[in-house]
Amino acid sequence: MREYFTKKDTLLFAKAISSPLRLDILHYVFKNKGTSLNDLADTFNVSRAAITQHLKILTDADLIEIKPLFGNKEARKACYVKEDRFVISLVNQFNTDNFYEVDIPIGQYIAHNITPTCGIATTDNLIGKEDNSSYFDDPERMNASILWFNTGFIEYRLPNYLEKDDNILELQLTMEISSEAPGVAENWPSDISFYFNNHFIGKWTSPDDYGENQRGIYTPEWWQDNWNQYGLLKLLSINEHGTFIDGKQISDITISSLKLTKNVPFLFKMAVLDDAKHKGGFTLFGKNFGNYNQDIKFRVFYEKKDVNS
Repeated sequence: MREYFTKKDTLLFAKAISSPLRLDILHYVFKNKGTSLNDLADTFNVSRAAITQHLKILTDADLIEIKPLFGNKEARKACYVKEDRFVISLVNQFNTDNFYEVDIPIGQYIAHNITPTCGIATTDNLIGKEDNSSYFDDPERMNASILWFNTGFIEYRLPNYLEKDDNILELQLTMEISSEAPGVAENWPSDISFYFNNHFIGKWTSPDDYGENQRGIYTPEWWQDNWNQYGLLKLLSINEHGTFIDGKQISDITISSLKLTKNVPFLFKMAVLDDAKHKGGFTLFGKNFGNYNQDIKFRVFYEKKDVNS
């Protein structure tokens, strides 16, 4: 899930989807992950040059990613859809001069308290052993690209770059998450709770532990087929109207009620509670794992105090 918050990004997105052929390309690539430029030209009966032009517009809007794949004879370019759902704000356009974004590696948590089934891994190997929470303290966790647990929580400290009298307008976090079942289990709901500075800000029910029918786009080859493969990219936002997941309100907690200022630490926690109705575990995917090739993205939008007021 991606939210567009500037006029420039909104216009690039609108241009990208204004062509019926480009929409067809997006649908086809989504269903046929890794398809080549030649495959697209043959499928839509257009020239390779025309496909290249359309893909440039789609990549400029950051909707398509093109990766080189090297075979025995020559390089081949494979196409992947980066996003499949979007939120566009037509009213609240943010001033990007008063904005910062950071990527938080998923292994950079500051606290955890979890129960098996659990585990943590880099793109190359498991860290320690499965179902042993002690390995969540291993120094190699800083290189983690996937982690999972049954119940409990994991907490991150996020950077606070605010200056004196800066006023926060909105916080956003995007991450690829899913349920956690032993092995893989579609239709495996899990209530995932979110906290900011120890305030419960809402919950979202993950529908599945994904991977029965296909592997994650970026999931490494050594990862077993019967382990969870990918999640859903979720956008969590907190603003003056409340707290939202993918634009749908999940609580009345507002940004002002959190009382965030320059010297206040930003603590973000995700949990599966022991008394949850759907206690289906939690999986967090990081860079080079799953379907979205990203860690936790944290954005802060704020306004500067008018010095003349």
